[in-house]
Amino acid sequence: MQRALGIIVLALAVGVAGCSKKGLMDLRSSTNGPDEFMILPNKPLEQPQEYSSLPQPTPGGANLVDPNPKAEAVAALGGRPATLDAQGIPASDSALVAQVSRNGVPRDIRTTLAEADAKFRKRQARGTRIRLFPVDRYRQAYRRSALKPFDVTEQFRRSGFQTPSSPPERP
Repeated sequence: MQRALGIIVLALAVGVAGCSKKGLMDLRSSTNGPDEFMILPNKPLEQPQEYSSLPQPTPGGANLVDPNPKAEAVAALGGRPATLDAQGIPASDSALVAQVSRNGVPRDIRTTLAEADAKFRKRQARGTRIRLFPVDRYRQAYRRSALKPFDVTEQFRRSGFQTPSSPPERP
């Protein structure tokens, strides 16, 4: 009797352990609310020295307090936002961009890659539709593509490259 009770308690403990949080790897939103990462705060309003020196308003144009994340990131990292051209590519990288795009640049590359990734994940998840406990779908789909950082570090060290020390492995 005690053995059967022990097995039942163990099965319940394992079942409850499967209900834990999925963590950051589950990228799907469980709510219908707004995405907080898509909200950009405006810059604080500033009063001009002279109102007559303000430019004429342009409907649909940029506002002085509108955020410009690319230019602000370049400035925060010590760059000059003025070196960005209309596409956001620094002028110093024009030769690199020309070399990389010598065979053409598809305009719908993000859509194409997203569709290919969705097909890949669907193919990887074929045998995993029936499961007793929640699993991390991201790790499950990309387990063969994931790098093992400690193995790669050792491989580079054996090849003669100088590498910084890796953080300790998790127990």
